[in-house]
Amino acid sequence: MDKGQYDQAISDYNKALEINPRFAYAYNNRGMAYRDKGQYDQAISDYNKALEINPRYAYAYNNRGIAYGDKGQYDQAISDFNKALEVNPRYAYAYDNRGMAYRDKGQYDQAISDFNKALGVNPRFAYAYSNRGIAYRCKGQYDQAISDFNKALETNPSSVYAYNHRGIAYGDKGQYDQAISDFNKALEINPRYGEAYSNRGRVYGEKGQYDQAISDYNKALEINPRYAEAYNNRGNAYYYKGQYDQAISDYNKALEINPKFAEAYYNRGIACGGKGHFDQAISSFNKALEINQKFAEAYSNRGITYRRKGQYDQAISDYNKALEISPRYAEAYNNRGNAYGDKGQYDQAISDYNKALEISPRFAEVYSNRGRAYYLKGEYGKCWEDIKKAQGLGYKIPPKFLDDLRKASGKQN
Repeated sequence: MDKGQYDQAISDYNKALEINPRFAYAYNNRGMAYRDKGQYDQAISDYNKALEINPRYAYAYNNRGIAYGDKGQYDQAISDFNKALEVNPRYAYAYDNRGMAYRDKGQYDQAISDFNKALGVNPRFAYAYSNRGIAYRCKGQYDQAISDFNKALETNPSSVYAYNHRGIAYGDKGQYDQAISDFNKALEINPRYGEAYSNRGRVYGEKGQYDQAISDYNKALEINPRYAEAYNNRGNAYYYKGQYDQAISDYNKALEINPKFAEAYYNRGIACGGKGHFDQAISSFNKALEINQKFAEAYSNRGITYRRKGQYDQAISDYNKALEISPRYAEAYNNRGNAYGDKGQYDQAISDYNKALEISPRFAEVYSNRGRAYYLKGEYGKCWEDIKKAQGLGYKIPPKFLDDLRKASGKQN
């Protein structure tokens, strides 16, 4: 339905309720129309009225739970799905919706358990297969996710939802051409599916095809001008093209639509840093961290910005926070090592580089950085070993540093 059709539906339900003010079904359906318009509080009010009239109205509990989920109130949503299931223990949609609420809370195993229950009631429930696949993808279990999307498509070969999410899973596995093929299939079925354009754009970005990515984000935004994620992702494509002002403009648009979009603040911070606007970058990272206190990458990149300002202790403090959240964050160890090196604390720097390489043994930049720390300590043999490892992994060492190392060590290589 378009907006006018929802308004017409609401008008019709209003007339039905004038005739019969205790028509629970009309309250429930008017609530669904409000929800589809994004008017969640009005929807919830109507579901409340339906439930006052009929306290055992499972559909109204389920629908109210969906509206609470749309508002991000997942515990209230789960409570409503529980009530729907008390009334009807074989209500597959309530299991599926409760699973999505658990998934949105990051409780993936509980989500999978609910999707299993939904499929136990209805083994041909394509959405439940797709939703279980999304939960597996969130757990990093991409092959299991793809298997579920395949099952969804066996049940419903026209499921754009399944094609779209299977494409995301292939993208996560680095199988970009298969991902693009799935997004293409979704768009053949529904050329107005903005999310598939946005996701295809993200994969083109991963392939370094930024102009194609931007073209897809444009299409997504033509379909839905309030698609915050598409603005954010288009901003990323502009950033990688070095067009920082256009990137920042897109992040700002994303934030106008969704002021709680932590990732957009984070990305804006990186773009501001790229322009050398360090204080603005720090301000953006601060806002990202106000929204998400567990955003390890925001701490690490704020640390990089403090380091670029010469504020090494503040930088180290931020790297420490990133590592408290994510103890296997190799980049944060590398970055902290750089800050210790700037302070002349080469042994601490080397210790951090060692930790980064334990986590990521093919992290070429770290070998180069550790080599530089050995050079500054006068340990030229160890320096040469690390420089050769970095070069073997394809990392380009600045010619001036190689000349300085040859002179200091008395060796050519």
